[in-house]
Amino acid sequence: MPTQRLSMRRIKEVLRLEHFQGLPERAIARSVGVSNGVVHSYLSRARSAGLSWPLPEGMTDEDLELLLFPAPRPASQSPQRPVPDWSYIDKELRRRNVTRRLLWEEYRAVNPDGFGYTWFCTTYEAWKGRVRPSMRQIHLGGEKVFVDFAGDTIDIVDPLTGEVQPMKLFVAAMGASNYTYAEACPSESLADWIRAHVNLFTFLSGAPTFVVCDNLKAAVSNPDRYDPGLNRTYAEMASHYGTAILAARPRRPKDKAKVEVAVQIAQRWILARLRNQRFFSRAELNAAIKTLVDELNARQMRGFGSSRAELFAELDKPKLTPLPDQPYAFARWKRCRLAPDYHVEVDGHWYSAPYRLIGELVDARIDDRTVEIFHKGQRIASHARAPNRRGHTTIADHMPSAHRRYGEWTPAAVIAAGERIGPSTAAFFQAVIDARPHPEQGFRTCLGILALVKSYGA
Repeated sequence: MPTQRLSMRRIKEVLRLEHFQGLPERAIARSVGVSNGVVHSYLSRARSAGLSWPLPEGMTDEDLELLLFPAPRPASQSPQRPVPDWSYIDKELRRRNVTRRLLWEEYRAVNPDGFGYTWFCTTYEAWKGRVRPSMRQIHLGGEKVFVDFAGDTIDIVDPLTGEVQPMKLFVAAMGASNYTYAEACPSESLADWIRAHVNLFTFLSGAPTFVVCDNLKAAVSNPDRYDPGLNRTYAEMASHYGTAILAARPRRPKDKAKVEVAVQIAQRWILARLRNQRFFSRAELNAAIKTLVDELNARQMRGFGSSRAELFAELDKPKLTPLPDQPYAFARWKRCRLAPDYHVEVDGHWYSAPYRLIGELVDARIDDRTVEIFHKGQRIASHARAPNRRGHTTIADHMPSAHRRYGEWTPAAVIAAGERIGPSTAAFFQAVIDARPHPEQGFRTCLGILALVKSYGA
């Protein structure tokens, strides 16, 4: 009587003890409670099917049984049925609107005696589990780029003082081709984050549909699981390049698994190779990083038969959005409330806005040359960026009419008003102003006489 087949649960335990625990077959047999020959038989079947531990994600017991115990081939069938080129299948699935059913139908059209659709899908999933880097999602060409900072740093040395400054490594990877970009940044600040993206899009010669990022402060102002709030400057940069930001869920690294793998590769391929070199400027360091990134992208990927650069040129680059005529100019946003003197404070300097909006919340957009003030999305003021602190910049049109008239009063203007009444009045105004240590001290007397003109005439 033939031995009864083990359950899939116990077969999985055999695979786990072999590949994860590293136990010999005799120890596995004692642990599972079967003979050495049974363990040897199951492990041989697993090796023939290309299975190890852990099993490919999503594989059911039925899928595992189909791989370990394939149905016997009918005598009428050809003894050697052609196997699809899984690298080609994987590459084609990253094209828009291409499905497994379509690729299987094309395979059967060329090979009428080929395998069935269930075997096609199951074996493809098993192949994906064996290929490195592991790909758990299908990424369409030109659709996504994944970005993040590496955890490790690399130093540059000031040639004059000898001061050592650690540099962060910004890493990006295209979803479909794994095409990789890296550069050294002084920090993870908003300005460095935006500058790295501008350089990334220049490197790609285009922009993808989505940028998938982590929840660092420069990117996400409110790291909510369901409705994350994006930094306004980051969102503005994305709009400039015609792309959109997708923030990964907090503490969900699988949402950006592409760049997690790319960061690991970059740390081993770039930082490890440069660990014994000394760099005296960021430009020198980035030049060395660029050389290694070009080598990485030109290197053939195991299991694909192509390099990252070749896959990028074929899959991603044709789908990228063309770059705008001018690169994005970095600008900060600040939300503030218009003060009673109808000014807002930006970096220690005060800029005016229309007095009618006193007490209202406004948004200030600050770049290297200008300060623009917006209210409900409409620009209400624009100023040249002032180099000094503790000063103020005021546009006359923003002032109430009374303030504007008062600001226009000068000794010459007051005397000219007196001339319109008569020469004696002008002479009196001149005497009052000259008699005071400061001309403004005589303005009230002169203005009082001008007020009488409104009641009694000149």
